[in-house]
Amino acid sequence: MKHISLLGSTGSIGVTTLKVIRDFPDRFTVCALAAGTNLTLLRKQIEEFKPRIVSVLNQSLARELKKMLSGTPTPEIISGKEGLAATASLAEADLVVSAIVGASGLIPTLTAIKHGKHVALANKETLVMAGKIIMGEARKRKVKIIPVDSEHSALFQLLRGQRNRKITAIILTASGGPFLKYTLKQLSEVNPDDALKHPNWKMGKKVTIDSSSLMNKGLEVIEARWLFNMPLEKIKVYIHPQSIVHALVEYNDGSVVAHLSNPDMRGPIAFALFYPEHIAHHLTPLNLAEVKTLQFMSPDSRRFRCLQLAYRALEEGETMPAVLNAANEVAVTAFLNRRIGFTDIPRVTEKTMDLFYPTRITSIEDVLRADGWARHKAGEFISRLN
Repeated sequence: MKHISLLGSTGSIGVTTLKVIRDFPDRFTVCALAAGTNLTLLRKQIEEFKPRIVSVLNQSLARELKKMLSGTPTPEIISGKEGLAATASLAEADLVVSAIVGASGLIPTLTAIKHGKHVALANKETLVMAGKIIMGEARKRKVKIIPVDSEHSALFQLLRGQRNRKITAIILTASGGPFLKYTLKQLSEVNPDDALKHPNWKMGKKVTIDSSSLMNKGLEVIEARWLFNMPLEKIKVYIHPQSIVHALVEYNDGSVVAHLSNPDMRGPIAFALFYPEHIAHHLTPLNLAEVKTLQFMSPDSRRFRCLQLAYRALEEGETMPAVLNAANEVAVTAFLNRRIGFTDIPRVTEKTMDLFYPTRITSIEDVLRADGWARHKAGEFISRLN
């Protein structure tokens, strides 16, 4: 029986993780849940999975949750940064699933690693912001980081047992989102309702917007650099509208090996939960005869600036990726709140990066300072746009 601590239980990845766990009650038990503000869903999760401790965003929500659970056996309910730290470091947890969206997932993930917990990582921002620190701590404490993103899970599986072959490139695929064929003028007219309609995946709002702008793929490029210790020039991105091929590895003998599956997050989540085992589950097998066509193309950097900004941030290195991530998070929130347009997202991000000189990362405080500076500066740019 594997004991799971799930950070971000009411988000898209968290809900899907619990679906997988529900299918294998003899293999997994949930010892801790951490959520934000969705108490209605969290209550249902508590009643079904009976965790020992639960963390919510703040003390007010903790008091409200206690009232909602009165009359039934209740877990220990905690809140805030201390609550996240407790759920990330719970002694009985065998695996911490890090599924909190955005920069707020960094410190809990680092806490889990420092306590020697293996991590199923769905929070790409952790490695974007502080890859050097995170991977260094993981090596020092012999902690396994198993990626949950479909592309990185695919690469993780493709590269197993292939370390003696010379790799010339790793390739991440992107669906291109709903605006793949839009002109620049059409992109400037996109509203949040349009951008939240992804053609292939069901995700949370922030990740869906990032997928539409290709920033999500840019963040995944930076994540791949740290997960697989791969230099920038060996990480490629192809647009693949069908979302069937999730990643490819190119070798020096001219061969290319690909990982294919239907677009269903239960696959990579189950792989991470069961790792190092590989267990059969209830996913629909891929039928290539039904798929018929697999298309690939290079991204258009003129229309989708965010991907190129991510490559730039990785090239400049040190704290610049943290600035990229923070500015983008602020811009996406402003777009969702209809304060700026879709094409303003890369504009705000780039202007913020232009004013920043990357500083060395010697501690997590360096990362957090860069993050805070970028959020403030991006907010100023958005105010001027308004």
